[in-house]
Amino acid sequence: MTTTPLPRPAAGEYGEFYSNYIAQVPDGDLLKFFEMQLREVRALLSSIAEGRGGFRYAEGKWSIKEVIGHLSDAERIFAYRALCFARKETAPLPSFDENAYVAAGDFDRRTMASSIDELVHARNSSIALFRTFTAETGARSGTASGKQMSVRALGWVIAGHAAHHVKVLKERYGVGK
Repeated sequence: MTTTPLPRPAAGEYGEFYSNYIAQVPDGDLLKFFEMQLREVRALLSSIAEGRGGFRYAEGKWSIKEVIGHLSDAERIFAYRALCFARKETAPLPSFDENAYVAAGDFDRRTMASSIDELVHARNSSIALFRTFTAETGARSGTASGKQMSVRALGWVIAGHAAHHVKVLKERYGVGK
């Protein structure tokens, strides 16, 4: 299947909150970036010893396993929003409280391998979904968290959100050092 590149979204295609995420994604082919990012994130996370999965860099902060679980949750939620808007959903989609989701996810009881495997499956699902989008589909939009979002902006948010948390894992958790 030949895919249509989804160009970087314009500022009016997403809420200001997401601008930092989008800025972390380099210009170019989003799908190729998704694939490259998946390889790099999988390798980075696979380098973490099982015993470090529960590590928190400060009291009240998420553990490494909780960060991975959050990445899976957010990937699915942003991809779901993209699917809804691509299919011309007109109902506003709700926000999600990432802290409540992490607390309910019980991620620390899982193995690192199962957490990483889930994230890989979530990203592969996003890749498969975004491969189906045309330029027209990418330009469609809807409302999520009270903000107008385009389908293509959600793709860039997925990639940037993951880049943000990888940076946090490296800088605050010492992953990859």
